[in-house]
Amino acid sequence: MLTDTAAPSPQLFFDTAQAYQRTAALRAAIELDLFTAIGDGAETVPAIAAQCKASERGTRILCDYLTIIGFLTKTDGRYHLTLDSSVFLSKRSPAYFGSVVEFLGAPGVTRLFDDLAGTVRRGSVPKADSTVADENPLWQEFARSMVPMIMPSSQAIADILGVAGAGPMRVLDIAAGHGIFGIAIAQRNPQAEVVAVDWAGVLRLATENAAKMGVAARHTALAGDAFKVDWGAGYDIALMTNFLHHFDAATNTTLLTKVAASLKPGGRVAVLEFVPNEDRISPPESATFAMQMLGNTPSGDAYPLSQLTAMLNAAGFATVSAHPLQGAQTVVVGTK
Repeated sequence: MLTDTAAPSPQLFFDTAQAYQRTAALRAAIELDLFTAIGDGAETVPAIAAQCKASERGTRILCDYLTIIGFLTKTDGRYHLTLDSSVFLSKRSPAYFGSVVEFLGAPGVTRLFDDLAGTVRRGSVPKADSTVADENPLWQEFARSMVPMIMPSSQAIADILGVAGAGPMRVLDIAAGHGIFGIAIAQRNPQAEVVAVDWAGVLRLATENAAKMGVAARHTALAGDAFKVDWGAGYDIALMTNFLHHFDAATNTTLLTKVAASLKPGGRVAVLEFVPNEDRISPPESATFAMQMLGNTPSGDAYPLSQLTAMLNAAGFATVSAHPLQGAQTVVVGTK
């Protein structure tokens, strides 16, 4: 049944069918360091082209396209950064996101969408071909690239858990990747000891980050599969950040049960996830993440709060609270 009374338009079709051009334009601008050049004062086509060592024709068309899709503004032939571009795409900004596109557009991610119709027919991606294949080197790229995007949420989790001044604590950072979530707690609490669990290749980057950020003496790497490795017990806090969405609910409940067993009475697990509303179509920033999981995992999903709560309760967490962050993600805290 049609519910839209507006005249039909093919624009959405064309915008979606050619969306690859948007990705390519953004990647090109980052590679050319175009946003930094404009932010530094190169506002005309000749000036931008000279700064980026590019042709004037190519620079004009790229800048106009970036203006059309919202990354730049243009007045009297001069280009300017938007607020978002200034904050996230100029290398002069501490929140520079340029490296993030290397992971989001990595061949190991995008190739999994080459036969999405086949994935829909099967309902799954074989594990060996997926992003959760054992010791997938893609996660080393993730650890190198995603730190700028992760920083705000790592600080928010430390605030939500109230770790500053909380005294001695043991923290288990599961699928630690770059290690930033555990490191943020160690920075806030000089008596916090962190055990980071992940594949060995990824943990090397977490160890490097711990050293750079001054907490190496209180940061231990434990290599192995989170479902199999013995990480011990007696932890005050466990971190499961951007991990549960890779697996089905039963698998997550099994892992959360293992986590609960490793926590002290009253211990807490902090789960960071893309959490859609119960309708699974809103808000779009969270709900669309389910497609990412369909494309590159055997059984992952974007779980509404009701499902995450059910998993945590079944695993032995008596109380669950949700803390939406600015942006697309939510911190869900389970208390044993």
